[in-house]
Amino acid sequence: MGEPTKTEDTVLRNQLVELLRGGSAHADFDTCVDRLPPECYGTKPNGAPHSAWQLLEHMRIALHDLLVFSTDSHYMAPKWPDNYWPRNEAPESAEEWQISANAIRADLAEFEELIQNPNTNLYAKIPWGEGQTFLREVLLAADHNSYHLGQLVMLRKQLDAWQG
Repeated sequence: MGEPTKTEDTVLRNQLVELLRGGSAHADFDTCVDRLPPECYGTKPNGAPHSAWQLLEHMRIALHDLLVFSTDSHYMAPKWPDNYWPRNEAPESAEEWQISANAIRADLAEFEELIQNPNTNLYAKIPWGEGQTFLREVLLAADHNSYHLGQLVMLRKQLDAWQG
């Protein structure tokens, strides 16, 4: 098996973007976070381990960490799990919720740009990593987002705040 052809490479890159955006087999990011009533941001129904805010912020922190790891040779790993989860169960305001959601959208857009850039070698090991490739980081980002978006959907259903 040799190097992928230009057509195969384009197909893979397009499918990676689709995977990262979500929505093919589950609800996409915007569907999960938009139109959630602000009074639900910090609620943990029926013993749920996390509020919607905690899930959103965790997704933001983790996605940004994956992006920085993938692109910055000066990357320093945050302390796990302390620096990957917010301390507060609710945002200070609806604006803070929106800022977090927009930061996720911006990091997703940056990942998409890198994926679509033909100069981005999907298969090369990240020099400052431990064998990881950019392809692996994209798949991890998509998988992580999907997992927590599923939790967010379940939480919204428990709060009777899901119209999806």
